[in-house]
Amino acid sequence: MPRPLRIGACSSPLSLAQAEHVRAALATHHPGIPTEVVPVTAGEHAAGDHPGLKNAAVSSAIEQALLAGECDVAVRSMKDVPGVPLVRVGTRFAAYLPRGDRRDALVNRTGLPLDRLAPGTQIATSSVRRAAFLARGHPRLKVGPIRGPVDARLAALEADVVSNLVLAASGLEHLGQRHRVAEVLGIERMCPALGAGVVGLQCRDDDTKTLHLLAPLDDDRTRREVTAERLLLHVLQGRCDTPVAGHCTTRPDGRLSLRGTVFTPSGSRFLHSHQVGTAPGTLGTHVAHELLSSGARNLTAAHAL
Repeated sequence: MPRPLRIGACSSPLSLAQAEHVRAALATHHPGIPTEVVPVTAGEHAAGDHPGLKNAAVSSAIEQALLAGECDVAVRSMKDVPGVPLVRVGTRFAAYLPRGDRRDALVNRTGLPLDRLAPGTQIATSSVRRAAFLARGHPRLKVGPIRGPVDARLAALEADVVSNLVLAASGLEHLGQRHRVAEVLGIERMCPALGAGVVGLQCRDDDTKTLHLLAPLDDDRTRREVTAERLLLHVLQGRCDTPVAGHCTTRPDGRLSLRGTVFTPSGSRFLHSHQVGTAPGTLGTHVAHELLSSGARNLTAAHAL
């Protein structure tokens, strides 16, 4: 029996569900090739409750496991991958699965949408981005922090520790929890995270066998969109908690439409840029520079202090 292709993933239920999705995709294209999921636990309890540092620690841990040969493929939720470095030396993103839902979703036990929540209602989120857009669009509501993986947050909702959550719609889909959604929030109301809804497959850049196996899983449209979004994040020197949002879509004529937003965590100030182009990397760089020329660095630097 050949050695199984080892698929590394964070040990959270969402990451493991994404890894199983990857296994299924591989089985479709390469029936008979054995695979196994390798949970990576190092880094998950680092940096306390600081979401940015914690995600950076998890990102570093799974990349170290990949480079150390503990796994052959690292399953990455692209919205959680920092923009600096753009890619870890010695690795590459061999494939991006077709993009899922990039939107956020309100989850509660009442089924009420945002506009029908009573003034003063608490909404829990760990995201700087979500908190800022909620503060701008729904200042009568109160936003509070919540930590932990998605399953832990849903458990807190069931236990009445919190009454409302805002979570990624694609994550709920992967976990089979889409039925919990009270309202899907359109991108005009809450601009998505860069890389939202995308699962990337990272491998060692000298691992030609794995590169060959992953090639059929790569979705060209998703790759072009994510490349533009990643370059935007990279030029802005963004981490997963940097106050930046944006999304790239593909027009019917094949051109890319990229929107980028930088904001204060309080939601009091927003900077926007929108451009259309054909070269993903150039487009992402141009949108980032337009935001920087409007003062984006002042907003992101203030948040980093």
